Amino acid sequence: MSHATLTAGPVFAAHTAAVSVDVDAPANRSAPSVAAVPPLELDASPGMASAAPSSSTLKALSLLELVAQNGGASATEIKETLGFSLPTVYRLAQLLVDADYLVHLREERRFELGYKVHELGRALHQQLGVSPPMRAVVQALHEAGDVAAYFAVYRGTDVVVAHVADSARAQRIRPLEFGFHEATHATAFGKIILAGMSVEERDSFLDANGMPSFTDATITSRDELERHLERVRLRGVAWEREEFVPGHTCAAVGVRSASGEVIGAVALSLESPRLGHRSDELERLLRGAGARASHLVRRGR
Repeated sequence: MSHATLTAGPVFAAHTAAVSVDVDAPANRSAPSVAAVPPLELDASPGMASAAPSSSTLKALSLLELVAQNGGASATEIKETLGFSLPTVYRLAQLLVDADYLVHLREERRFELGYKVHELGRALHQQLGVSPPMRAVVQALHEAGDVAAYFAVYRGTDVVVAHVADSARAQRIRPLEFGFHEATHATAFGKIILAGMSVEERDSFLDANGMPSFTDATITSRDELERHLERVRLRGVAWEREEFVPGHTCAAVGVRSASGEVIGAVALSLESPRLGHRSDELERLLRGAGARASHLVRRGR
C-alpha cells in the first residue's frame, strides 16, 4: 500500500474532520503547511533522570499526532519521520494501543487512531459549549452573507475555533476547523481578540506563540501589528486579506461579555475575488451577528 509523505503536527488540526459535528467537510483546499515536529531527545544525562517520564510522554504525543495527521502510519514511517528507534516506536505505540488511543491493523502493518481520541474530541466540543442559539447566529451569518462563518473563543491562553458554518459554495478555509488555535496574529478572529487585550497581555501572548509568516502579506513585525490593531480597535472590525491563506479574505468582530471584555469573535471568510465591493455589506452583517452573539453571552447562552 502506498502512502503520502508524512508530516507531524497538532492533533486537532489533523483530526477535526473526525470529531467535528458542525457540517460535512467539503473538498480539500490549499492551506499553510504545518511544520513537522522535530525529533525529541531520547537520552537524558545522569542528573536528569526525573525528566524521563516527561520525555516519554512528549514522544508518545508526537507519535499520536503523526498518526492523526496522516490517517495512519507504519512503524517504519513513524521511525523515519520522528527519528525514533524502532524499539521506541513499538514501545510507545503499544502503550497507546493498550489505552485505546491507537489501533494496530496487523494485516496492513500500520497504526491508526483509536476510539478514545473520538471521546476526547466529543468532550472538547462539550467543554467549548457552543449553544444552539449561538450556532444559529453563525449559521445565519453564513446564509445571509454567502460566506463561511466562524465562532471563536479566547480559552485559557489560546484563541480557538469553536464552531464553523459553511457549504460547498462558501467553504471554510483550511485548516480553520473546530479546535484550530494557531496563527492568531494572521487571522481576523485572532486580531479582534488581540486588539481587546492589554499591552501586557498581548506581549505575553505573542512571546509565547510567535508571529510566523504564512504568506507574503502576513504581518510579522510587532510594531506593524500594533499599528494595525489600533485601527482594529477604532473600527471594531478586523480584516485579514490573504495573510493566512493566499486567495482568501476574512473579517471579524468581537463578542463581548457584560463587562465589555472581548471573550470571543464572530468571523467570516470568502475567496478574495468574491469580495468585490461587498466590504460594507459584510461589515454590516458581521456587526449584527456580533451584537446578537454578545447578547447571548450576557444572558449566559
